[in-house]
Amino acid sequence: MINVFGSLMGPEELEEVRTSLEAQWIGIGPKTSAFENAFAARLGLPGFVLLDSGSNSLHLAMKLLDLPPGSDVIVPSFTWIACAHAVILSGHRPVFADVDLDTHNITLKTAEAARTPKTAAVMIVHYGGLPVRVDEIARLGLPILEDAAHAVDSKLKGVSCGNLGEVGIYSFDAIKNLAMGEGGGLTAKDSVRLARAKQLRYCGIGKSGFEASASKDRWWEYNVTDFFPKMLPSDIAASIGLAQLRKLDKMQACRKKIWEVFQKEFASLGWLVRPQDAPTDATHSYFTYCVRVPGGKRDAFAKYLYNAGIYTTLRYHPLHMNKIYGSTARLPVCERLNEEALSLPLHPGLKDVDVAKIVEEVKGWKG
Repeated sequence: MINVFGSLMGPEELEEVRTSLEAQWIGIGPKTSAFENAFAARLGLPGFVLLDSGSNSLHLAMKLLDLPPGSDVIVPSFTWIACAHAVILSGHRPVFADVDLDTHNITLKTAEAARTPKTAAVMIVHYGGLPVRVDEIARLGLPILEDAAHAVDSKLKGVSCGNLGEVGIYSFDAIKNLAMGEGGGLTAKDSVRLARAKQLRYCGIGKSGFEASASKDRWWEYNVTDFFPKMLPSDIAASIGLAQLRKLDKMQACRKKIWEVFQKEFASLGWLVRPQDAPTDATHSYFTYCVRVPGGKRDAFAKYLYNAGIYTTLRYHPLHMNKIYGSTARLPVCERLNEEALSLPLHPGLKDVDVAKIVEEVKGWKG
């Protein structure tokens, strides 16, 4: 079965992990700091804090915004559940917004439609790695939390995604463009927020006893500054991340090549709507190749590919359609995507023969 998502691991990752194991650094340590510095340098960030997952990064980012209790936060419905969960777990209410049919991204218009008198922030998600027009969203005059989980290599007007709003998060789980098994992290324009993030990730303590021993006589005594769960990363994950970071350009080139093959080969298929390329002032990360199959035929198309040994999926089932959130919103584009959209395989683990098979099977469908 050809997987829809995947990473590319090899001897580089094994070597980095080996050195950490030999040094007995399996928790947070020097590799964590090394990854934080290297990642921030590559993306031109003011700083970066590595965490244990992208989902927890969203939770911490919400905490850093210091919104009034019970605030409304605009969240695109066409995204992962952790976006809404982070808002709710922070004591606020997600108000779901529709997205653009072609980009699958939240827009100024759809965000404005979701605004309420209690709206205190807006969360944006760079779907599939295509940058949201943050320059337009900024006209709302609200703090912007960027979810750049799909956009580790994306830019808008030369600025890395994640560094366009007040706080930005990244995800490094097993299927992301830069994968470390489980991992995430955040950046912020305000250095005070970055310092607070490092303190909060260790239950509000910040420094471990060993770290504090360099400047305290009683280093085992700690000062808890806030209530927050432990979100520490590990040097094992950071080791994998360092190796992945060094070959990110190669992996991105692979993703782009596959994307361009699909765009060319599927251009003549009248029954299939291809995803949108990045505009001239933006850079795409090519996380997923999400097509649309109108006319009520998407499910049959997915089953056909499955029977041919090609696994596909939908990213994502719109959040407002999940009963747990109690939403009464009607978001026609998200609901249309729920019926028409499908993610085809796109990742650096695909071989040329896999790409050729996907092209052949898609073009051979007689639905």
